[in-house]
Amino acid sequence: MKKLVFTMIASFAITAGFSQTVEELKAEQGPKKDSIAALQGRVDALQAQIDGMPGWKIGAFGTIGGSISSFSNWYAQGTPDNSSGNIGFTVNAFANLKEEKFFWRNSANVNFAWVKLDDKNDPTDDDSFQATSDVFQLTSLYGRNITKTLAASGLADYRTTVLNNFNDPGYLDLGIGATWTPIQDLIVVIHPLNYNFVFSKGDDSIFESSLGAKIVADYTRKIGAINFKTNLSMFQSYKSADYSNLTWTNSFGYTLWKGIGVGFDFGLRSNKQEALNYAINTLEETTTTFDTVDNKLQTYWMAGLNYSF
Repeated sequence: MKKLVFTMIASFAITAGFSQTVEELKAEQGPKKDSIAALQGRVDALQAQIDGMPGWKIGAFGTIGGSISSFSNWYAQGTPDNSSGNIGFTVNAFANLKEEKFFWRNSANVNFAWVKLDDKNDPTDDDSFQATSDVFQLTSLYGRNITKTLAASGLADYRTTVLNNFNDPGYLDLGIGATWTPIQDLIVVIHPLNYNFVFSKGDDSIFESSLGAKIVADYTRKIGAINFKTNLSMFQSYKSADYSNLTWTNSFGYTLWKGIGVGFDFGLRSNKQEALNYAINTLEETTTTFDTVDNKLQTYWMAGLNYSF
């Protein structure tokens, strides 16, 4: 009996001691968290000062995603014996020069993806990887400061596909106007004098170059382990709204360990020239015109591993 009572008392004491230790540790943890938050705030403030200093700023981050699968005798689906796979990646890179009287901002956006489906019961099917996402864009913006937030600027913006039809179509915007930088990392370009060169091997009546206005809004930021970039590019043709276009791309990355993390990308595009060309040459809707074409919103998204340089 005495042994039982002693054991119970000892167990209670150990439990009470352990609970007290946990509470003490939690009490010590609170101030340390506050100290870490304060230190991180100072680090972020110093980084903001570094970002605002003159000189070159270079960086890149991107996302890669993929999967493979194989089925044998899986009768519930239309192709019971198959192997499939997909892979894709995006890269967002920038090289920006900031000086007291001028700036020069350069960026590149690449998004490529491939998919394959091999029907093992069909020896005539195409079992190679087929390109599904094909985005390539280069942008260069030069500005001379008028005020702290306003500059006279010139822009060169080139967009095309690479994997399927390089420069067919391709778009080159060259224009001048003003650039507004209301806050760090955000630029808004307004160029009322811009010429949109369209390159194509197809029908010139569809892909026609024209004079118009160019508007670009770009926000690229890194906050701790988070990288993100959003870019809106619009061209409004003075000749016809049929030759106008809009592209909006977004990239997010969260770093988990040594530059590796998870990422998500998505984009939207509206381009009536591309919609009409697709309807006539791919869908063989030869009577379709700019007035009758179904200009559906173009979209893409990708999720996968992310790497930050």
